[in-house]
Amino acid sequence: MKPKTIAYWITTILVALPIGSGGVAQLALLQQNVDGFTRILHYPAYFVPVLGFWKVAGAIVLLVPGFPRLKEWAYAGIFFDLTGAAASWVAVGGSDASAFHILAPLFIAALAVASWALRPPGRTVGILFPNKKRTVAINPQAANMT
Repeated sequence: MKPKTIAYWITTILVALPIGSGGVAQLALLQQNVDGFTRILHYPAYFVPVLGFWKVAGAIVLLVPGFPRLKEWAYAGIFFDLTGAAASWVAVGGSDASAFHILAPLFIAALAVASWALRPPGRTVGILFPNKKRTVAINPQAANMT
């Protein structure tokens, strides 16, 4: 395998595992997760399983072959989730907002961006930066009009 492919799979697995396992914990309504959402971050309890479902779905989509457009949505959702989590912990401040709760999601978000950037052509929707060199066809009839 090429180094880029290896880096892609390492970063993708390092994103999918914590996202997927966190989603499973939220779907299971583990008390620690529910308390973190409701008591510390002041989110409604019904938000926990909803977010858990989408995390599990996003992790699965990243790992299965095909579905490039769905992968784009999964990467975006995971990025929004992780940066939103860090922002939520910054917003609550105080002793509950340890550096870990802020930096860990940002680190995983950076891994998600790396995974997205390293993905192979079969997992992309299109070209992010198209070639700016364009060949301009000159209309011979228009050229003679001058």
